[in-house]
Amino acid sequence: MITLRAGSWMATVSPELGGAILRLDHDGAAVLRPTPDGTDEVLQTACFPLVPYVNRIADARFSHGGCDVTLPTLAQFAPHALHGDGWLRAWSVDTVEAARVVLRLEGGEDHWPWAWTAIQTIELTDDGLRIDLSMANRARTDAPAGLGLHPYFVRGRDARLSFRADAVWLADAREIPERLAPPDAVMDWSGGPKVSDAPFVDHAYAGWDGQAVLGYGDRRIVMIASDNCRWAQVYAPTGQDFVCVEPMSHRPDAVHAPAGEDAGLAVLKPGETLSIWMTVGIEA
Repeated sequence: MITLRAGSWMATVSPELGGAILRLDHDGAAVLRPTPDGTDEVLQTACFPLVPYVNRIADARFSHGGCDVTLPTLAQFAPHALHGDGWLRAWSVDTVEAARVVLRLEGGEDHWPWAWTAIQTIELTDDGLRIDLSMANRARTDAPAGLGLHPYFVRGRDARLSFRADAVWLADAREIPERLAPPDAVMDWSGGPKVSDAPFVDHAYAGWDGQAVLGYGDRRIVMIASDNCRWAQVYAPTGQDFVCVEPMSHRPDAVHAPAGEDAGLAVLKPGETLSIWMTVGIEA
């Protein structure tokens, strides 16, 4: 475990547990959900990286460039593949400083037919947290690619979530995106409603403007993501003490998007790199 500090901020990072952040505190109060002591379950952490794709791939199968791909699945998400495998593997440490750590992961082989290298830089400043995540194509052919981050924000009492998006993807019974609808078909967050007033939400919002604000008490947590994260997956299960707003470079199941749809999936030439970033701070 690696501890980072800067000003009023403190974070702990576990390279071994999916390159995940275990906690993020400001002035001693949790901003991201603290990870339970001793857990080896990445889904219980505060934030983890999504690479080489994000969200679900229907039936864990797709074709690209004449290559038919079958991906491994986890029992709890079968028959679909979920979030790539960066969150399921140990990352190596390139650099450690007082407020910054650089992690590396080499991927490909049986999980993804195209070799890749991911770099994750986690840094604290007086203003808060910044994560930079990149993925380089090391294969000899063009490769599909996607990146995302999965933060779990502490959901204080009467917390209100605010962000703007053009539409929301409605999913079928198998949790695969089926069609776009106005945001209020699920939950329109533009007016800053209480999270507790929302139904169960696990949906991708399209045309997201890259900023989300979570407010409760006298605290306003502000998350900003890079311009190429035009989709945000909101996971707001009822009765829980967290809410996720996940910046993503492509929509769920983008590998199956019909021809002509701007689904966000990147296609990297050999040696090319895809990058995203996210910041988390406290608004005065």
